[in-house]
Amino acid sequence: MLENLSVQEIVSHILSKKISPEEVADYYLNRIRKLNPVLNAIVSLKDEDLIKDEVKHIKQKDKDVKALLFGLPLAIKDLTDAEGLPTTYGLKKFKNNLPSKNSIMVDRLISHGAIIIGKTNTPELGLGSHTTNKLFGTTSNIFDHTKTAGGSSGGAASAVGDSLLPFADGSDMMGSCRNPAAYSNLYGFRPTPGLIPEYRIMKIDKQLPLLSTPGCLARTPDDMALFLDAVCGKHPLDPFSLDPQSSFRKDSDDDLSTIKIGWLSDMNGSYKFEEGIMDLCEKKLNDLDKAQMHISTTGTEINTNMLWDSWTTLRAKNIFNYLKEMNLEINEELGLPVRWEYAKGRGLKSEDIHRSLGQRHECRMIVEKLFKQYDFLAIPSAQVFPFDKDIEYPDQISNFSLDTYHRWMEVVILPSLLGLPTISVPVGFNKNGLPMGMQIIGKKGDDLKVISFAKKYENI
Repeated sequence: MLENLSVQEIVSHILSKKISPEEVADYYLNRIRKLNPVLNAIVSLKDEDLIKDEVKHIKQKDKDVKALLFGLPLAIKDLTDAEGLPTTYGLKKFKNNLPSKNSIMVDRLISHGAIIIGKTNTPELGLGSHTTNKLFGTTSNIFDHTKTAGGSSGGAASAVGDSLLPFADGSDMMGSCRNPAAYSNLYGFRPTPGLIPEYRIMKIDKQLPLLSTPGCLARTPDDMALFLDAVCGKHPLDPFSLDPQSSFRKDSDDDLSTIKIGWLSDMNGSYKFEEGIMDLCEKKLNDLDKAQMHISTTGTEINTNMLWDSWTTLRAKNIFNYLKEMNLEINEELGLPVRWEYAKGRGLKSEDIHRSLGQRHECRMIVEKLFKQYDFLAIPSAQVFPFDKDIEYPDQISNFSLDTYHRWMEVVILPSLLGLPTISVPVGFNKNGLPMGMQIIGKKGDDLKVISFAKKYENI
């Protein structure tokens, strides 16, 4: 019964007593028991008796909680603190790291009646778009268990994609919500940084932009809107936090014929793609064109080498500062992504940061010009389809060699660098049955508009 209901319908049925929170919990726990041994999506799962006790507790206090997520069992990405569950960051060193309090987001989920049952798998410190680590192992793709689920929110994606969870939080710096969503035929949203507040555990370097943000993954934009309404909004302990302009569940009145999309394609030939990706995206864009939206292929003045230099410099500096704050010992036991970012970040000088900030400003000026012509920009969500999960990362695309562990995800860095709200929408499957997504990029602060577009997109 539950598999045919949206998340909002499930909550409504619980509140109207058509189904009980126990039935909902049993449904998802049965899915976890059946599928998680192969998927390895959910880690640090609470004891089932404890989960059932929490369900009973929620029922007893139903008059005291907000109703948006009442009775929904959720698992939190293993980079985010939830009391009673370890925050391991995918590292053996932190396997017993029990936080003293919840993150802001987790507190808000609980205030809306959600039940936190476990954690979702992530690569070490969330680095690298392939969910594997030495503590919990590798998460499998739901469409082919020999392939990667992407990352770093790969555990969340596989759990949502195979209905082990109703929806899930993620985090996104370099496509960490968008990439796994594309690999699981889901919607994955990276909001404007600050829209979902968080504790800033690191000393704030005011010259560095916010590159990472909490986000979410869901089967539908309507499900996603429910999650966002529960967790978004200002918080006194996050100086960067923002209020949304209105509810994400409110639909836009924009006529389809007024929507203009600029298709960035392969960024003037600068980005390489595995065969079939561009075809799937362009087929979907053609469908949007038939639905009376205005689709135009647009060139861009952005120098992608400059964009990459700015991104890798500012990203490495951010990560290096974070690693220093954690007092994490850097050694060969850690995966390549952690060691690569630490080494690059350690070697950076003030002039490198100054140059990269200047490059970022130049890119922002160019993109602002594009947004005078278009409501949204579009580009694929990844440059390769899900790859064999036993390899660390793709080192080539169509015989074109890649020079870093993350070059195959270069396509996601433009909105990440500029802090633009971006959603990955499903575009279909290749001949091998592997899915792909396309990024829809909005202007900074246009989060509601991006989600509203996704709702229209789903119905075309």
